[in-house]
Amino acid sequence: MHHEDEKLQRGLSNRHIQLIALGGAIGVGLFYGSSTTIQMAGPAILISYLIGGLVIFTIMRALGEMAVEEPVSGSFSSYANRYLGPFAGYLTGWTYWFMWIVVGMAEITVAGVYVNYWFPGIPQWLTALVVLVAITGINLINVKAFGEFEFWFAMIKVIAIIGMILAGLGIILFGIGNGGQPIGFENLWVHGGFMPNGVEGILFSLVLVMFSFGGVELVGITAGEAENPGKSIPSAINKVVWRILIFYIGAIGVMMILFPWNQVGSEGSPFVQIFDQIGLSGAGHIINFVVLTAALSAFNSGLFSTGRMLYNLSLQNNGPKYFGQLSKQRAPRRGILFSSSILLIAVFLNYVVPEKVFIYISAVATVAVITSWTIILLAQLKFRQTKTKAEVEKLKFKMPLHPFSTYIALSFLALVIVLMGFIEDMRVALVVAPIWFGILYTGFHLKIKKVIEVSKIG
Repeated sequence: MHHEDEKLQRGLSNRHIQLIALGGAIGVGLFYGSSTTIQMAGPAILISYLIGGLVIFTIMRALGEMAVEEPVSGSFSSYANRYLGPFAGYLTGWTYWFMWIVVGMAEITVAGVYVNYWFPGIPQWLTALVVLVAITGINLINVKAFGEFEFWFAMIKVIAIIGMILAGLGIILFGIGNGGQPIGFENLWVHGGFMPNGVEGILFSLVLVMFSFGGVELVGITAGEAENPGKSIPSAINKVVWRILIFYIGAIGVMMILFPWNQVGSEGSPFVQIFDQIGLSGAGHIINFVVLTAALSAFNSGLFSTGRMLYNLSLQNNGPKYFGQLSKQRAPRRGILFSSSILLIAVFLNYVVPEKVFIYISAVATVAVITSWTIILLAQLKFRQTKTKAEVEKLKFKMPLHPFSTYIALSFLALVIVLMGFIEDMRVALVVAPIWFGILYTGFHLKIKKVIEVSKIG
């Protein structure tokens, strides 16, 4: 192996990695954000999730091909550094770190909102601070502690979605909670047809659909700490597609069969609407608990990712050497604590302006995650080019339909970026992204200049 000399603890079992992969694909976007995408495309949103799911599967298989051969915690940043050059590794690592910092700020803010549902007197900044300290503590213990918490966080989300699908099917097929009268399936086509907003509605919904899938690439980052990456990584990646089919398409399909598409989410979370309909008392409390768990899960995964990314950037000489030291438990403590200190900004913002919502978080995070996905696909193309025909034959987890599948996925991601320019709230990301990339470009070249100067002195 010629990858960076990593010393992280391989403490994540197959059970942990399966649920981390699943938890990464199911976020608050499904519980509350799904109603926005449904308004864009109507029942045809099911096609959007199916298309998005196939593209995500392609990206994950590209990542999996490399992760099984070279399991490192820096994952796509490490592969970018090796196959696309030092700047690509630098840009990918720091952009992914930035994405999770931005998402982390949103998640601990949202946690404060959910806690206020039960305890309106507790200030949002205090909840944000408690969450930040607690999750930081979990990540500092060891990777097994992170894996265990993430396993149970993800399990709560999975049980909630399965419960919602089963409850919905009970109403649709047997009329439970509807006087014994089955509702049937006609809501899928009687309110303006299956595609009420035409192809345009499907296209624009793809932007938010892809944002909701952000996080699935976490599986690649776990590879460096997996007990048996050759077995657990392929297993987790291959299951991504049917999970998306069951959890996204199943849950959203049930919602739109139960309610006319233009009424979904009009009275709060569509999940609450379904549990209310079957007469389950306290539906709001149950869903509030689930979405609070989803926010904590996303924050836990994000902090895990930032620590590992800073550690790997240090090993690549793309970040300060300071982040390259591990704790006694072999956790990247310095990277985790640095990320936590940056996240204190969110606590401060919650103290100063608790009413302000992070309106543009999803836009900035979408560009960041699309950058990471694009790098994964480009790195996989280069990875294959470095292999002889005999070496390609020996690959344990080959990308299907290579290279056509890779080119189709790259074209799709380019389309999503273009579509963002036509959505008002998303345009800000197309301004923020070039500024961020400009900062990284400048930082990288200052680093190179410094290295050259030091070598001359030496």
